Amino acid sequence: MSAIPFFDGHNDTLLKLLEVEGTDKERSFIEGNPGGQLDLPRAKQAGMAGGFFAMFPPPLKSNLAKVSGSTAGLDPNLPPELAQTDALAVTNGMASVLFRLERAGALAVCRSAAEVRAAIDRQQLAAMFHIEGAEAIDTDFRSLDVLYAAGLRSVGITWSRANAFGTGVPFRHNVDPDIGPGLTDAGKELVRVCNGLGVMIDLSHLNAAGFRDVASISTHPLVATHSNVHAISPHARNLVDWQLAAIRDSKGVVGLNYATGFLQPDGVFRPDTPIELMVRHVDALVEALGEDGVALGSDFDGAMMPAEIKDVTGVPKLLQALLDKGYGEELVRKIALGNWVAMVERVMG
Repeated sequence: MSAIPFFDGHNDTLLKLLEVEGTDKERSFIEGNPGGQLDLPRAKQAGMAGGFFAMFPPPLKSNLAKVSGSTAGLDPNLPPELAQTDALAVTNGMASVLFRLERAGALAVCRSAAEVRAAIDRQQLAAMFHIEGAEAIDTDFRSLDVLYAAGLRSVGITWSRANAFGTGVPFRHNVDPDIGPGLTDAGKELVRVCNGLGVMIDLSHLNAAGFRDVASISTHPLVATHSNVHAISPHARNLVDWQLAAIRDSKGVVGLNYATGFLQPDGVFRPDTPIELMVRHVDALVEALGEDGVALGSDFDGAMMPAEIKDVTGVPKLLQALLDKGYGEELVRKIALGNWVAMVERVMG
């Protein structure tokens, strides 16, 4: 069987590139960046067709260390809020990297399913402009207008902190995501504005009250680009049964997150996490959502990967494991690529 092309629901590669010293940011993606998990040569080798490229404004380094360590995150406190002007400056920096990569021919920034398909047909990486945490957007939505004109088509309302629109979940294991208040009035309006523009709302990192608010307001399918099953790994970042049911009822999609701590039942981030555990989460997602509701959402360049996966070149191992489990090739192709492209078409046209 030929290699199965795949579309990734979430990566943090643009932030990784922004942090490269000097003027080699784009070159490190085009020629290869062994210090990262995703670059163009390895994407082509693996059969990656495209993905949502996140623009994540990071917290202070001292705070980031608390939530991205090698053990389960037990700090009960969310990182502090980030100023809109600071978040927008970092987002603009990552957007600049994205568009410079496009000018260099490394990828195509896509704004619709037709553009995704066209990029794939010409064997060019299809990149969707996504922001993770809406701190860069002001509550008058002026910056949203500019970001949308630039190509923004997907918004994660929160990362794991609070902002002007809502509250995220902390990096804590063995807890329910029903922590903290729901969306603010501005957050509810953000959902309505994004619905009107055809911008996808990403529920990953959002707390349960905010999730309920989105579900009650949004006219779009519910989407979590990079989340797993709470019944297997009871981390606040994962989805409980009623959330999965709401996503299913809306004909939405969940992208499997490869981060080891969100896969492991004990919540510990460790590289010896087996691919079989990833398959177990896929099994549960297919059972909860149906064949049209499951996709991939790696979190490359943002999390510790299972050693068997390691980087983007390991994705074919996951797809082969699904085939070996008895998933038919047609279903594996939907999980790998088709379900994301179908969701883009339903939301963005």
